Formats: sequence, C-alpha cells, structure tokens
Amino acid sequence: MFLARFKGLLIAALLVAAPVKGSAQVAVGASGILLGTVAAPGVDDRTLAEGYMTQPMLMATYSTRGGMFVADLTANFEGITLERGELNAGVHGEGYVDRRHPHTYLHEAVVTWTLGKRSTRFSASAGKGFVPFGTDDPMSRPFVKYPVNHHLAQLLERALISGAVATGPLVVEVAAFNGDEPDSPSDMPNWDRFGDSWAARLTARSGRGIELQASMARVESPEQPSGGGLDHRMSSVSARFESGGRYALAEFARAKQGEGASTSFTFDSFLAEGSVNVKRVTLSGRAERTERPEEERALNLFRTPRPHSDLSIIGQTRWDVLSASASTTFERRNVKAAPFIEISTQHPRSITSPSVFDPGTFYGASRLWSFSFGVRLGAGMTHNRMGRYGVAATPKMQMPMPGMEHMDE
Repeated sequence: MFLARFKGLLIAALLVAAPVKGSAQVAVGASGILLGTVAAPGVDDRTLAEGYMTQPMLMATYSTRGGMFVADLTANFEGITLERGELNAGVHGEGYVDRRHPHTYLHEAVVTWTLGKRSTRFSASAGKGFVPFGTDDPMSRPFVKYPVNHHLAQLLERALISGAVATGPLVVEVAAFNGDEPDSPSDMPNWDRFGDSWAARLTARSGRGIELQASMARVESPEQPSGGGLDHRMSSVSARFESGGRYALAEFARAKQGEGASTSFTFDSFLAEGSVNVKRVTLSGRAERTERPEEERALNLFRTPRPHSDLSIIGQTRWDVLSASASTTFERRNVKAAPFIEISTQHPRSITSPSVFDPGTFYGASRLWSFSFGVRLGAGMTHNRMGRYGVAATPKMQMPMPGMEHMDE
C-alpha cells in the first residue's frame, strides 16, 4: 500500500541521480564492515563468537549547482548479511534483544529543496529517512557497536515530510511522519498511518565546533503497526564538539510510554563519548547508563514476539556500559580501510521490584564483556551525520567514515 502510493516520490529520488552536465553533481559510494565479536558470556553463562558483514551500504547523492535541490539515496543490505542480528549486549528493538536488528533495504530516499542565500534560509524534505529528533545515528559515530539507547535517541526509516529554517547560529526543524517501526528489512512504512506522529528539533551552533541540540517527539504506537499500542513521548538534549581531530558528545534522552496523558513506563539514558586522533590512530571512549524494557522472549532467546502486547513488558533493566576502541586507516586506489578493535563491559541490573527478569540468572554473570575486531571498508562518498537535511546539514556532512579521519592528511 505504501509503496504503491509513495512510489512517485521514491522513483523521483532515483531518477534525479542522473547527472546534468555543468549544472549538477553526483556522488556515489559503498561501505561495509567485516566484523568479529566475542560475547563473554552471551547468554546462560555461554561464550558466543560470531562474524559477519555489518552495515553494508550503497549511497548516492545528487545535488544541483548551489545545492538548491538535493536527493539522498541509501540502500542497506543487512537483511541479507545480518538476518539473525549482530551480537550487541543491551541493544533492543524491532523484535531483537541483545542483538542489533538489520535495517531496511531502502534505508533512506529523501529529496530536499532549499531556498535563500542570506542570513535566513529555508528547506523542505520528503521521503523515507531520518526524523529530526535526537543525536546522530550511531552508524556515523566512532564505535561500530551501537549504544543501548539507539531506540531512545534516534528515529529513522520513517516516511516523513519535514521543514527547516536556519537563521544565524540557530536551526529549527519540524516533521510529520508515520509512527510504526519496520517489521522486517523489506517492510515499508504504513501509508495509512502517515502523519500520526510529529517531531521538532532546535540546534544552536558556534564557529568553534560546538553544537547544542534539544528535541521532542510524539510517536504513536510504534510497537503495534496497526495502531492501538502504547504511544511514546520522547525528549532529547545534547552537547557536541568537533574540531582539530577531536570529538565529544554528551546526551540525555527520555521516552515515556503510555496512553494519552497517562504514563505506564519511563526510560532514561545518559551517554558520553569522545575520540581523539593521535598521529594515525583514533582512540575512542564511551560511557552509558540506559534503561530498557524487558519483554517476554521467544524460543530464540535473542528475539521477542512481534508485535508484542503491552502486557509483554515484564521488567525494566538498567545497563551501565563502558567501551573503548582504537583504529587506524589505510587507502589504496580510492579504497579505504580502517582496522579497529573495541572492548566493552556491561553491567545490567533490574530496577523493578519484583521483577520476572533477573539479569544475573539469565546471562550467567553480573558483568558481561564484549570484544570486537575487524575492518571498515569504504569507497567513494560516505554519509556522515546521517539524518540532517537541507539547512540543517553542515559542510561536514560529507566527511570520511568514522575511523577514516586521516584519509585526507
């Protein structure tokens, strides 16, 4: 239904990628990560070791001279390479738990029009992509492993119409979109639910690399595609710095789940991360405290029934996570490679009493460890800071992928 009614916009986003000599620019690229992960323990006091290709993507951007019209297209193939999900302790969402779910094949197809060249500029965007809420998608940040708060701090893969205005250091964005989350990598947003949810974000930037962000969103029944489930009232504030090979981010996110003005559950997240370039090595660290719902598990202990009922939330767990990583970079004939290693320790504990779910019993230990290693691969353009369109974008939107900051030195 959605594809049939929305296909005109999607086809337009594809067709405009044809170059117009002398009046437009086209950039294309591909990226992916060869990844190995050891979780000790993963579940039931068992050590798990797995390897896969994660985040395999093809990207294309078309822009007219001066950037008045831009089309962004991103295809994600995790539905093929990551069907069982990626070991990622604490992460949850879209029917996966302690594994990161695969994203949809059509990850992003957004067209943007921008007007104004003076102190005040306007832009409008439409398509399937990132909602103006929260912080940058983890895919464009230093760590390969996602933080636990991904579904509290970002909203993506929605059909949206958004507008933005930039004046001086301030940018205001608003959007209407569909609340339902994808059910599978091939799923498309439900067209009959388009416009049932909204979001707004205010960003303030300085010329010294400092950025402040505050946003809020009302998401109708994301867990129940047909509607009627708990609504999410979400809020986010963050401070970000990036300059001279240094990066830092601190954020707070909150999601209240309930019906109308009533609140059944509240989930909070605090996260701080940063990285610094030391010669040709990028060193990164992250600390996180995030609360997540515990839902009834399926026969596969890494999956939960979809769609779930409101009664399937059987507890609430707080995850304290510390992570560190190191990476370096190489390039040959426009093919970029960034070997990396990441180490993370997680301490989950129940914060509801009584609780049906006991982390120590389920995992077999009160403290978990994760060891990841591999190499980021990329060629051509990459999307950095995915999800900011039009006047909300910055010149740094087209940077090398994380871990490849030294490529242009």
